[in-house]
Amino acid sequence: MAAHARAQALRALLARCSTKCPAAAVATSSSCLRRGVPSSASSTSYSRMLLPASRAAAVPVAQTRSLASKAQGGADPGEAGADEGEDGEAEEWEAEWEEDEDEQADPEIGDGGNGGGVVLRDVKWGARALAAAEEVLAEHFGDDIAMFAFKVSPKGYVYVRLDKLTNRYGCPDIEEIENFNRLYKQKLDEIIERGEIPLDLALEISSPGAERLLKVPDDLDRFKDMAMRVQYLAEGDDLAVDQMDGIFLLKSVDIQAEHCVWKLADVNENRAGKGRPLNKKQRDWRLQTSFEAVRKATLYLD
Repeated sequence: MAAHARAQALRALLARCSTKCPAAAVATSSSCLRRGVPSSASSTSYSRMLLPASRAAAVPVAQTRSLASKAQGGADPGEAGADEGEDGEAEEWEAEWEEDEDEQADPEIGDGGNGGGVVLRDVKWGARALAAAEEVLAEHFGDDIAMFAFKVSPKGYVYVRLDKLTNRYGCPDIEEIENFNRLYKQKLDEIIERGEIPLDLALEISSPGAERLLKVPDDLDRFKDMAMRVQYLAEGDDLAVDQMDGIFLLKSVDIQAEHCVWKLADVNENRAGKGRPLNKKQRDWRLQTSFEAVRKATLYLD
């Protein structure tokens, strides 16, 4: 009975979580929570789900390591629990989530992270893992949930970012993230059992959040009513090209001419004084940039 209870407890450690959510209305970033993961000796995948801080508020302080009983001789966690002595002492091991090696790099369009897109890095099983994620979305989710980014690591890490097209910031709610995590893990476990992916996998499911890079011009219409931080190239008085930045609202887009017109966003950084609105000169100010001149655009939260 005790062995069965220990086995159940170990299986309950299958999810791994942290709170690294978008700096949007639904979530804020900073605190982390990581729970135990199963031993790599068992043929299964484990997950590190990204949850809003509001959901994790009742959970103890963040931890960078997780503990689970070490399966002996390739046994699964349940078998390992059954072999433990009556004193309940289990051989413990520490497993630390390895952050992606590109985590500190500046984001760029198509990087599989904040820049969106798919990055398989010549990993042999990457295409199969991607197909599995696409199958889960097609079979269980509506048209308003899309894959913003997908990236795999040779070490067995899978990063998925889901985009909710009907949400102001593109953030799925926590139930949708949990549901995808569960269904995707089930599908990957089946694939692993069939030998199509010959190793264990670790999953990270999240949403792009406000840090997402906006594609110009593709994303402009979707976020046209939101303030954006825009980095752009502009010619100076000496005809030298300088990189400038500002917080703008989109005024108009001309697809044929391949340029857009911006106006100042009514946010604190643009105001003459705290609590004061934009003056007439600021309200009338306009900036025209070509699509090519826009180097980077992200959502801005005042």
